[in-house]
Amino acid sequence: MNHHASAQDLAILAVDRSTADEALQLVDRVGSSLLWVKLGLEIFTAEGPSIVRAMKDKGHRVFLDLKLHDIPNTVAKAVSVASGLGADLLTLHAEGGPKMMEAAAQAAEAEGGETKLLAVTVLTSLSGEEFPQVYQPHPVAERVAIFAKEAEASGVHGVICSPKDLEGLGAVVSNDFLRVTPGIRPAGSAVGDQVRVATPRTAIEAGASKLVIGRAVTAAADPQKAWEAILEEIAEVSTQTS
Repeated sequence: MNHHASAQDLAILAVDRSTADEALQLVDRVGSSLLWVKLGLEIFTAEGPSIVRAMKDKGHRVFLDLKLHDIPNTVAKAVSVASGLGADLLTLHAEGGPKMMEAAAQAAEAEGGETKLLAVTVLTSLSGEEFPQVYQPHPVAERVAIFAKEAEASGVHGVICSPKDLEGLGAVVSNDFLRVTPGIRPAGSAVGDQVRVATPRTAIEAGASKLVIGRAVTAAADPQKAWEAILEEIAEVSTQTS
């Protein structure tokens, strides 16, 4: 498994299950090469903090994808709680503004700085047609860049952004600013409801720090085989681009 070591740290499995039993069963099926798991709103609403602790107890790194968006004090308190649970990555909305992001970053630092914060820029489900209804009529890439700059200036550690928006970020944020990319599908797989998607290769080549993979693995007949194939693809690309 040594050749997978760096690929393991790049790949995050979106555990799209409704209960702790189903989630833990899934990660067991994927097997020992799984390091990072993403827990979202559905399972956190169903199971609460115990699912985070259960994944940590199994040795996984946890990306807690709650997309916090509230007044600065409330978000800061939630960040403190999530940090205490052991969340390694935690999301908040860049839309909440610099003061909210600053309060969150300060809270994470006060808890020891183990939890890294990621700002959500533009949801991958927003298509080109729908985007202007939600935001001022900037191009998507421009809005993502504005959010990313604000996030870094506020002390946030990275962003969640579409693979399609990665290339424009190199010029506006520092090299060590994390770029975590959902909507990853191996070549030839179904797109689902995420409009702006990419393969592991195109995302890594565009500058992604970590890749979030969901249904390509969680809906597979053999999740372990699907995960191993993705790690192989990532390892191959990482070797070529390093």
